[in-house]
Amino acid sequence: MSAKNVIRSDNDIHVQVVTSPEQFMHAIAVRAICFMEDTGLSVHQTIDGNDYQATHFVIYAKDEPIGTTRLRWFRDFAKIERTGFRAAYRSARVLKRSADPVFDHVAKKGYNLLVTHAEPKYARVWQMILGFEPAEGRPAVVTEGHEPYIEMIKRLSPPADAISLQTDPKVLFRIEGQWDKPGAFETENA
Repeated sequence: MSAKNVIRSDNDIHVQVVTSPEQFMHAIAVRAICFMEDTGLSVHQTIDGNDYQATHFVIYAKDEPIGTTRLRWFRDFAKIERTGFRAAYRSARVLKRSADPVFDHVAKKGYNLLVTHAEPKYARVWQMILGFEPAEGRPAVVTEGHEPYIEMIKRLSPPADAISLQTDPKVLFRIEGQWDKPGAFETENA
């Protein structure tokens, strides 16, 4: 099935922060397709212990999972990794449409720096389409059996209402990415 037969408009594409076991399974399934089947990575290279300490996103075309990425959080930056799209959905348009909500999420958490490590053949995509730049003075990341990865950074501008210690404490109880929706610990009359 080709992407043009499935995606009728940008409105069909939406990005979800993973908040359920079903969504997590969608993320892992897409990643397995993209990394194990398409590139031949082992299961241990594709899925690792960091999956339980990360924020995952699933990109859907209507209800069909078509892409995924995960974020890990460090003191001064967030790291985007394990980004993959099913073959029929690999296009600059889908990538750009999917990336902006992820970037907004990182900025909303108050981060102004996003890091990734890209294979040389994809570094240009990260740079041209997503606005990353090669990290100055950083060594290439060498892993067994792969070309050296290029460290790339994207500078973000956190919004005025980024999550901080000045944020209403109730917001800190809310579900990841749903900071504008009252959570289970809030009552309608509170």
